[in-house]
Amino acid sequence: MTGHGGPLRIVRVANFVTPVSGGLRTALRHLGAGYRAAGHLPVLVVPGERRTEEETEQGLVVTLPGPVLPGSGGYRLLTDRRAVTHELTRLAPDRLEVSDRTTLRWTGGWARRHGVRSVMVSHESAAGLLRTWGLPAPLAGAAADRLNGLTARAYDTVVCTTDWAAAEFRRLGVRNLARAPLGVDLTGMRPPTDAERTAERSRYAEPGQVLLVLCSRLSTEKHPERALDALAVLRARRVPAVLVVAGTGPLRPRLAARAARLRLPVHFLGHVGGRDALARLLGCADVVLAPGPVETFGLAAMEALACGTPVAVSRSSALPGLVGPAGVAAADTGAGFAEAVATLLARPEAARRRAARAQAEQYGWPTAVTAFLAAHGARAHGTGTDDAETDGTGTDGRRAFGAGGDTASTSRAGEASRASEAGR
Repeated sequence: MTGHGGPLRIVRVANFVTPVSGGLRTALRHLGAGYRAAGHLPVLVVPGERRTEEETEQGLVVTLPGPVLPGSGGYRLLTDRRAVTHELTRLAPDRLEVSDRTTLRWTGGWARRHGVRSVMVSHESAAGLLRTWGLPAPLAGAAADRLNGLTARAYDTVVCTTDWAAAEFRRLGVRNLARAPLGVDLTGMRPPTDAERTAERSRYAEPGQVLLVLCSRLSTEKHPERALDALAVLRARRVPAVLVVAGTGPLRPRLAARAARLRLPVHFLGHVGGRDALARLLGCADVVLAPGPVETFGLAAMEALACGTPVAVSRSSALPGLVGPAGVAAADTGAGFAEAVATLLARPEAARRRAARAQAEQYGWPTAVTAFLAAHGARAHGTGTDDAETDGTGTDGRRAFGAGGDTASTSRAGEASRASEAGR
């Protein structure tokens, strides 16, 4: 441990992260870089094929061996408790931040026994995921309530990125909640010039065609098939639409076979490697689709907005409240998403692109870093007390939210966080 009055060693542990995964990997990278810019010592522990250590822009990244989860498209899990315990003991964290409420929930008990303040970040709706995997709604709700109750008791603080994500905890009367939004890279993700947009579009669409983009993991809970459904509906209505799919996952073979069978114009790109390439793709689309019904933040949708492209989002997710007037909430059907696309295309292009960028500008990473540090009871090192005590009721210098009302955690990580984003 680094101790009182100095920088905090914030050890972050996460599953479901691979070199080609999307939103969670992006969030971890930006938060780690922000913690580091704010004067703290972030360490990230993730599963991989073998043990490695690497110094990166987000701090030290430790990879521990973990098995591949069957049917997940390559995700690995940290299943060796002894190895994880050894690593936590070796790293001696001042704060523990965990991004998996299932197989890693035991780490909350480890933190409590060792006097380490702990945070669990809720990246998904438990009830929504269970329903997506086929569990009937009543059973899914009951199972999620049990899981969420155990999670809330295991950690000092549960961080939720939206009010929507917090709802399943609030209904249980959980009070050790903090709200901390995720963010978007407003520097790297920007609207292209007209010339850049024209050049990128020409790779996928003819002049006069409508270019749709899906940027998503191709897995069951994301419902990528609804993008193909929407494309089929639009083309049946004689809308000359084409679809580009960026992302990998276990459903890709099935989706590709379906597109071929229905003779739908779909380009499957797989993983888009560079952030510049992704920004060009998102920025050249007419509409980006975000059909996942259990998204608690939806980084790909927010990145599309930052690139000046409106989004059609699942009305069942948290995204309608995030995208605001820059998007349209769609019913969870192909026809619903086709209607949302038509609504967006009816707006003047320049106006809809301006609205998209303006909406994204409310969600920069510096704001997210500030809120996450506040959930840890930390500030930018050197700006004031960075080792706040907690009384278990959310009154430790951050504003927690519970049954009485939801308020975002507030603190000032300050200019260091802004400098972190400007440098990327």
